[in-house]
Amino acid sequence: MAMAEADKVFAGAIPEIYERLMVPLLFEPYAIDLAERVARLKPLDLLEIAAGTGVVTRALAPKLDIEAQLVATDLNQPMLDVAHMRQGDDERIVWQQADAMALPLDDESFDVVLCQFGVMFFPDRVKAYREVWRVLKPGGRFLFNVWDRIEPNEVAHAAVEALEARFPENPPSFMRRVPHGYADPAKIRTDLEAAGFHDITVETLEKRNGPISAPDAATGFCQGTPVRSEIEERDASALAAVTEGVAAVLTKRFGSGMIERPIRAQVVTAQR
Repeated sequence: MAMAEADKVFAGAIPEIYERLMVPLLFEPYAIDLAERVARLKPLDLLEIAAGTGVVTRALAPKLDIEAQLVATDLNQPMLDVAHMRQGDDERIVWQQADAMALPLDDESFDVVLCQFGVMFFPDRVKAYREVWRVLKPGGRFLFNVWDRIEPNEVAHAAVEALEARFPENPPSFMRRVPHGYADPAKIRTDLEAAGFHDITVETLEKRNGPISAPDAATGFCQGTPVRSEIEERDASALAAVTEGVAAVLTKRFGSGMIERPIRAQVVTAQR
C-alpha cells in the first residue's frame, strides 16, 4: 500500500508525547536488545537510521568504545532535537537530518548500520537497503527490528480496534498499514537479498510493554504518532474525545491498573 506523506511526519506536538509515552510503552524493551546486539560487534563507525527521539542511541552510547563514532539520523529534525536534548552532548555522536532513501554519506564508511522500527516507513525498502549496503564497509552488518503483525501486540491492537469502532466508515489505518505492515519474514529476507545482503537472520522476539495506564496509552497512540493526523483529518475537534474513548476501551479490556501485555517484533541481521 502506498505510503502517505503524513505517515512519515513526526512534528508539532508529536515528538514530545512520543518520547514521554510511546518510548517507555513500546520502544525501550527492544532498544535495550538492539543496543546489546550492536555492542557485541564492537563497531567503531556506526550509523543509526530513523533514530527518532534517541531511545536506541541512549541505550547504546554507554556500551560504545571511547574511539567510536555514531552518526544518528532521522528524516524529522524535531525528533532529533528531542533526542539530542535527552542525550546531551557526546563528542562520539553526530546528529544529522537525513533521508534513508538518499543517505548523504560516503560509500563503505560504516562497520554497522542500525535502525529501530524505521524500515516500515521507507517508501521503497529495497532502495533504502541498497543505500545501507552502499555505506557499509565490506563485511559490515545491518541490524534492525520491525513490529510483528498487530494482533500479538495486544495494547496496540485494542487501541486500533477502538479507533475502527469510532470511525467505522473511514477507520484510521496508520497502525495496521505502517508500523505493523511489514511483518512477513520471507518478504524482509527477499528485500534484503535484492539489495545485495547475505547471511540474513530474522528472529521473532516477544517482550512485554513498559507498564502504563490506559489514559497514557491512549494518549500515546492517538496523539504521539501519525494517528493524530488521521483523527484530526476526520474530525478536527475530536482529538480529546477520541483519546478518552480509546482510554475507556483499554480500561475495560485491561483494567484500571498499570497495563503490561505482550508485544512482539522481528529482529533482523544481515551482512554486506
